[in-house]
Amino acid sequence: MPDWTSGYVADIGYTFGYYNELNPLRARFMLLSARLALPALGAACELGFGQGVSVNAHSAASPLDWYGTDFNPSQAGFAQQLAGSYADGAKLYDQSFAEFCARTDLPDFDYIALHGIWSWISDQNRATIVDFVRRKLKVGGVLYISYNTLPGWTAMVPVRHLLARHAEIMTAPGAGPAAKVESAVAFARKLWATNPAYARAHPRLGERLATIAAQDHHYVAHEYFNRDWVPMSFADMAGCLESAKVDFACSASPIEHVAETQMTAEQIALLKELPDETFRQSVRDFIVNQQFRRDYWVKGPRPLNALAYTEQLRAQRIILVAPRDEVTLTLDCVLGRTTMTEKIYTPLLDALADHQPRSLGQLEKDLRSSEITLAHLQQATLVLMEKGALALAQDDAAIALCRPRTESLNRTLISQARSSSDIGFLASPVLGGGVAVSRFHQLFLLARANDMPAPHEWALFTDRLLKAQQQRVLKDGAPIMDDAEMLRHLKEQADIFNEKRLPLLIALGIA
Repeated sequence: MPDWTSGYVADIGYTFGYYNELNPLRARFMLLSARLALPALGAACELGFGQGVSVNAHSAASPLDWYGTDFNPSQAGFAQQLAGSYADGAKLYDQSFAEFCARTDLPDFDYIALHGIWSWISDQNRATIVDFVRRKLKVGGVLYISYNTLPGWTAMVPVRHLLARHAEIMTAPGAGPAAKVESAVAFARKLWATNPAYARAHPRLGERLATIAAQDHHYVAHEYFNRDWVPMSFADMAGCLESAKVDFACSASPIEHVAETQMTAEQIALLKELPDETFRQSVRDFIVNQQFRRDYWVKGPRPLNALAYTEQLRAQRIILVAPRDEVTLTLDCVLGRTTMTEKIYTPLLDALADHQPRSLGQLEKDLRSSEITLAHLQQATLVLMEKGALALAQDDAAIALCRPRTESLNRTLISQARSSSDIGFLASPVLGGGVAVSRFHQLFLLARANDMPAPHEWALFTDRLLKAQQQRVLKDGAPIMDDAEMLRHLKEQADIFNEKRLPLLIALGIA
């Protein structure tokens, strides 16, 4: 009987994550930061969408027409259920890459994205994807792709093979994937406790094994236990994509656009000496010990002239997505913790404190007296995006178009929160994608939508719902067993939510 999984872990579901790098709004701003022409975006495709949280958030919250496939029918079925909950939902399939990419009813795409797929599939599937990009990505279109990178993964490669081999030959027949993961990781840690020479040669691997042991087994199974697992250098990736006629454009990580947070002045100067982009990126990966790349590639990138760059940058809208008093002026980066320039960031954060979208051009005018330039604002946007304090905002027309769809999708997502904390995201028409919203906050929103206007009512609603399912609230990592204490804790959380988080969710078009 043929193996429809192609060696990919399919008997344990993937996590319900949301990945902002897939958001076309981010792709456009990253390309703009790299001073490249922005594509017109109309049709988009996500290959290997997992549980479909990202593809549905982007489909509901943006004007684009989304398509996608995931070979796992359980995951595809859930994603299709979400897509059916709002008008003009994403067109999602449960086909293999070969089947989907051979379809004749697909449009040509302005944007093709795959996250957490490339390093975990076979050479044949990678070739299929490259051919699909060659045939179906429009001229000027954008490819987003992420993958495990060398040299950062070099030391871990033998350990991963050890884990996978243990799961294959040492686990009892019939053991489920979670048991295989737990047993293999426990064995590796037992081996490390004997202080082998490999552990002494790579002292940080013990920390990574401890991290793996604490991670969600669903994630670990998909990350380390597939048949195919291929970290790849940037040069090899560029070679793979050459026939698709795409060129490297820029990183999808905001902070990687701010070189001084990643490298010393001497290292930056060295890179500037290198005229070849592929070699320059390869050297950069050695400098920062890159482990995971998230990149945008373009079919025919075109540089922006100075006037077009300035005009488009001024038109970009941003919004503060964290309470103003919670945004610190420190940033953890490759070179360690750094302090952000107060005379730039404090006036900017104060100007955005009401959580209303503003263009960089408007902020440039408003903050002129503080001697804050457009260049300052562009870099500050990247830094604050990295901190998760700031996000890009769509224009008002797109927000109005998408709001009914995100409201419908969010009702479905919040309904899931009644029994599960799996999905910690909702869709925002302002952001064109998803934003983190915890289970309790989703339940508070559900109570509020059901004519319970006061925070203490939200707490009572949540308390009754949890107790009916014999579920308990965790506090400091331990369940609260006393009923009265649990309700008090929920009331405290509801008050904090009402004061700090609710105004933000209203501004984001979620509440």
